[in-house]
Amino acid sequence: MFRLAMVVHVFLGATLAGSAMVVALTMGYDTLNPLLISALVGYLISIPASWYVAKQIANL
Repeated sequence: MFRLAMVVHVFLGATLAGSAMVVALTMGYDTLNPLLISALVGYLISIPASWYVAKQIANL
């Protein structure tokens, strides 16, 4: 299941990091530090989310 979680993490990490950056840009934060922080937060949130998604896929 770890390999499945890593594959899911590749896609989910990029998606959540990009979504968090779009949210930051929409809120008016357009400098480097807020964008990097939002991308990092989105990427870190994707770690437990990808494990959860992989667990749900494995239970099918």
